[in-house]
Amino acid sequence: MSVVVTLPTVEDTHAFGRRLARVLRAGDLLLLTGPLGAGKTALTRGIGAGLGVHGDVTSPTFVIARVHRPDPARGGTVALVHADAYRLGDASDPRAEIDDLDLDASVDDSVTVVEWGEGLVEQLVDAHLRVRVDRRDDDTRVVELEPAGGDWADRITALA
Repeated sequence: MSVVVTLPTVEDTHAFGRRLARVLRAGDLLLLTGPLGAGKTALTRGIGAGLGVHGDVTSPTFVIARVHRPDPARGGTVALVHADAYRLGDASDPRAEIDDLDLDASVDDSVTVVEWGEGLVEQLVDAHLRVRVDRRDDDTRVVELEPAGGDWADRITALA
């Protein structure tokens, strides 16, 4: 069972990320896929706002991963780890580079969002959420949430 949501604007994508954050908890892993410019980082920016983390959530393409600590003044209680495996695809052994990021050290205590991570990070947890973001020619975003184990199916039904 998957949930598909159509989001007309980038602002709607951000707002949906804030809604998604309400069902997230420490130990969650989200794998974001979709073409360049589809809105993966905009969605993650909304997740960060919904989690109440410190700092602006921006694309981690060149730094590979960023940790955003919870900001109690914004209601934050859990960190957001935002990683981007896009540049790792050219590596001779991208899984070794993922291991070097040491995501497994923080996955239990954080919400971990990995762009372009499919096939590279699923082994970090028993269950995860696949999030496919596509952008149509009219800039409408279509987000598909696909649960992979655990209680994800129950958690995402409220987002339909």
